[in-house]
Formats: sequence, C-alpha cells, structure tokens
Amino acid sequence: MKITELLDLKGIALNVNVNSKDEAIDKLVDLMDATGKISSKEDYKKGILARESLTSTGIGEGIAIPHAQVAAVKTAGLAAMTVPAGVDYESLDGQPAKLFFMIAAPEDGGNTHLQALAKLSALLMDEAFREKLMNAQSAEEFLHIIDEREAIKDAEEAAEAAKVHEGQYKVLAVTACPTGIAHTFMAAENLTKAGEAMGYPLKAETNGSEGIGNALTAEEIAAADGIIIAADKNVEMARFDGKPLLSVSVTEGIRHPEDLINKIRNGEAPIYHAEAGAAPAAGGANAAQGFYKHLMNGVSHMLPFVVAGGILIALAFLFDDKNAGANFGSSTPLAAWFNAIGGVSFGMMLPILSGFIAMSIADRPGLAVGIVGGLLAKSGATFLDPSAAKVAATPGFLGALLYGFVAGWIILLLKKVFAGLPKSLDGIKPILLYPLLGVALMGVFASAVNPIMGVINSGLTSFLNGLGKYGILLGIVAGGMMSIDMGGPFNKAAYVTATGMLASKNYTLMAAVMAGGMVPPLVIALSTTFFKDRWSEEDRNAGLVNYIMGLSFISEGAIPFAANDPIRVIPSCVLGSAIAGGLSMLFNCTLRAPHGGIFVIATIGNWPMYLASIAIGSVVGAIVLSLWKKPLNK
Repeated sequence: MKITELLDLKGIALNVNVNSKDEAIDKLVDLMDATGKISSKEDYKKGILARESLTSTGIGEGIAIPHAQVAAVKTAGLAAMTVPAGVDYESLDGQPAKLFFMIAAPEDGGNTHLQALAKLSALLMDEAFREKLMNAQSAEEFLHIIDEREAIKDAEEAAEAAKVHEGQYKVLAVTACPTGIAHTFMAAENLTKAGEAMGYPLKAETNGSEGIGNALTAEEIAAADGIIIAADKNVEMARFDGKPLLSVSVTEGIRHPEDLINKIRNGEAPIYHAEAGAAPAAGGANAAQGFYKHLMNGVSHMLPFVVAGGILIALAFLFDDKNAGANFGSSTPLAAWFNAIGGVSFGMMLPILSGFIAMSIADRPGLAVGIVGGLLAKSGATFLDPSAAKVAATPGFLGALLYGFVAGWIILLLKKVFAGLPKSLDGIKPILLYPLLGVALMGVFASAVNPIMGVINSGLTSFLNGLGKYGILLGIVAGGMMSIDMGGPFNKAAYVTATGMLASKNYTLMAAVMAGGMVPPLVIALSTTFFKDRWSEEDRNAGLVNYIMGLSFISEGAIPFAANDPIRVIPSCVLGSAIAGGLSMLFNCTLRAPHGGIFVIATIGNWPMYLASIAIGSVVGAIVLSLWKKPLNK
C-alpha cells in the first residue's frame, strides 16, 4: 500500500493558523473526520490524547505525528496540515511544530497500512522532503511530492538489500514505542541513516504494532560490535547476552543516533549479561515512572480478586438473616457459602499485590518472594511469634506494598551477588538460589519490620475509623482527587488508598472514592442534557453515553470534554466529586467492593443516601459548569 492511498485530499490543509497544541489536534481530528475514516470524533480524539499523555508526538525538527489505534477508526488513514508560523506542540526539541501528519490506525491492526505508515515516518527524517511539503501550493502537489519521494525510497531500500548481506552490520538496534506506530520507525530510520553516513552499517529491528519487523538474526548478533536498544517498552533481551549494549528511550534513537553509534564504536557500551528468566528491557524510565509502573502492576493484578471477593462477601450479608446476631453474614448455608468463597478471593489481595509488584521489578524470580512477603504482611508474623498466634496488629496493605518493593530489590541484589557464578549454574539460580535465599531474606526483613508496620497500619485504621462526622473532610479530599486527572496519578492515589483500606475493614473511604469517581461523567451528561445551548450537537450526543459511564464508575468518560475545555470542566467536576465524597462520608455510607458503580448498589451500606450524595454532587457540578460556559450563539 502506498502512503498516498491513506491520504485523502479532504484530509489535507495547507498554510493553517493555529495558536495552541489543542487547536492543532482539533483541526487534525476535523480533517480526519472529513475523510470518513473514523466513526466517532470524540473516541478518536480520546485515543490521540491518551497517546500524547505518554510523551509528546512532536518529535522535533518541526514535525508532529499524533496517532491513535482505537476502535473508532473504521479504516486506516492520514490527515496532514502545514502551519508555516509554527505552534508550540511541546516537541522533544522545544521547537515549534510546522508539519503535521495525524495517523488513524484500526484497533485490529493490519500489516499493510502499518508498513505504509512506517515508511512515512522514515521519509519525514529527510529535511529536503519536509521543505518541499511545506512549500506545496495545493493538496494535489502535496500528494505528488509524497509519491515521488516514496518511489525514491523504495529504490534505495532495494539497492541496500542487495548490497548488505547477513553478518556485515557493525551495529544492531531494536526500536519500540508504546503504540508501535510512529516513533518506532523514526528511531529505526534515523539510526540506520546515521550508521550509513558514518560508514558504520546498522540494521534496526522494529517492534511495531504489526509485530517484529526486520528481525535480527543470530549470525548478525554474533558478528555485530554492539547493540542499541531504543525502546519505551519491553523487548526480548536474552539473545544479546555477552554483547556490548546501550539501553535508552526511543526518543534518544530519534534525536541522538550518532552519539549512540559512537559509544558502540568507541567501546563505551557496557557488556550485557542475561540472567535466566531475566526481564525484558525498556529504556527511558525515571525513578518516579518506575515506582508508578511497579505499583500499578501490583494493583491491576490485585483488583480482580478484591472485586470478586468484596462483592461475594457483600452478597453474604445481603442474603443472610438480619436477626442472626454475631453470626450475621454466615448464619445460613447460602450466606456462609458466599462468605467463604468471597473470603478466599479477598484473602488473596495482599499476596497478589506484593507478588506482582516484585515481579514487575525483578521478573519471575521476584513473584514467589513477593507473594511470601504479602502473606507475612497479612499474618503479621514476628521473630518472637512466627505463627502469629498472638499478633495484635498486622501490617496489612501498607506492609504488603512495602514488602513487594523489598522483594523485588532482594532479587536484584541476589542477581548481582551471583553474577560471577559459572554459566553452567544459570539454570539453578531461578529454581533454587533466588527463591530459597529470597524467601529467607524476606522472612528476616518482614519478621523484623512487621511490629512497626503493624503499629502504623493499626494507627491509620483507628484514625480513619474514628473520624466519625469529621471524616467528611477526608471524603471531600479523596472524592475531589478522583476528578483532578480522571484516571491519572491523583485519581489512582485516592483509589489505591481506599482499596487498601478494605483489607483493614474500613469501607467508608471506598464508598466516598467511588462516589467521587462516578460524578465527572454525570456532570457532563446532565449539562449536555439540560443546558443544550452550551454544547454542540456532537457534544450533546456524546454526553448521553456519559450517563452509562458515570453510573458504571468509569471516570474517563469526561476526559474528552475536559481536554477541550479544562479551565471550566475540571474545576466543576472536582467540586461535584468533592461534594459527593464528603456527603458519602457524612452519611456513613460503606462499600465492600472497589468497583461496580450502580451495579453493586445492593451491597452498599445506606444506599439511599449514597445515591443522594452522587446525585447532589453531579447536579451541583453540572450547574456550575453550565453557568460558567457561555451559550454557543453568544
């Protein structure tokens, strides 16, 4: 497939004037919509913004390639725009963006169109080509320039394939970005061109959306002077054992290919040693990003256990005899069954959290040590009381969180300690040395720290349980946090804290957090329904879906609206969420399941006032937003 087969004349706009990144994205989305390639502008834009939240697609040199691979794309396509005056697009080199290509990729992928998009990404690295596009006087001329340059590129690739044979590459590279559409291929192109210009032939393997392209062979790896990994996601690393290797972010491969190649040529790259079962590598993550990634790996694996267990336990109370007294929740066979099965699932919360945090840090060798750490946090065992028969307070969620990270670090330490062992012993490390010594060290650490963590966890639980009516302040803060970034770090911080408190039998904070998270989409839905003159017909239609998303506790439904008008939408939603969270705490509403929205309403304590809290917060937020926005015809 040729590039111009993806680019419709209706999707090209030349000499455009936009004043911000948001305006540029809106214009490009409109162009894409005009081509008929997408079914929903809102859903497609949401995908574009989600990709931009990872890192700017303004790659530098005046180029920006926003892209999304979502269900809203009916068929693969491109939209293009030139902005001669430039616009601040938060580009990697800090320079204004002038040449834009927006990519729409179907959710189910497909090799043909992705190969064309990869070729476009490579072509844009040619300054002369970019200059011609910027000077095009019509959409037809714009397409002709692309056609002409693509033909030259095809001829160059054919000549290169005939000239370079297996084993003749001096340096090899692997490139990968989270979506695998644009940055992956740009990094590969820049690295390849830099190697050619430096007289140091380079072959780049791409880990793109359609899979691995231009795969490196064992012979090429053996003959190469070194390896460059330019990736923002995990790639297979064991094959590079014993080779000089640099691991950097994909943007480094785009921006500084010569520097990376020189480090290989000058022998400055460290030797890579692969452990048995070693984790794949990803470059470019800082400490904060790493912490967040490890934490969310644990939380995402933990949640299914907590959701299932929490709802089943809540059903046990729902179906039990209300006059059962101390046995309430298990006094009838049906209730006892629900309680037992739910308890098994819910009881996995801490070991799964801890285990998968450790696994994110140290791969599979960390899993067993992390799970043991989570179980020790659950039991509260100490040196003086290893059976935990007399333990008064357990470390709980906070302990499992800490022990997950410690377990990962223990395995990383053991890998360094045993790095000097003969390679013949590599097979014994992950099945004997790591689990045996790792679990033992985890046991020592947890037994020593459990009493301290138990006191901290007990104090925090007592504090939250004793807040009473003053807990409204906590509900206001936690509820409001759910709307600040709607799925981002603030939202996740409140949610993870509330989920953790479930293990300590504090159910009020979870209720406040879910109430706060349900409000943003409902604010949008109510405003678009009852204040129609503030919204376009497209917004009003999209607003209807937010009733379902809000009632389902999917805060992200409000993101497209917040992205279009953050100054008005976000504060209005935060206010509504804070009110809902505060009222939920005031009315002592409880929630045993960390998700479900309206579908778990029967398991919510004091559910009538809970619904009232959500309704009041949503109505207040919608009114504030609607009064703040001006009617479209004024």
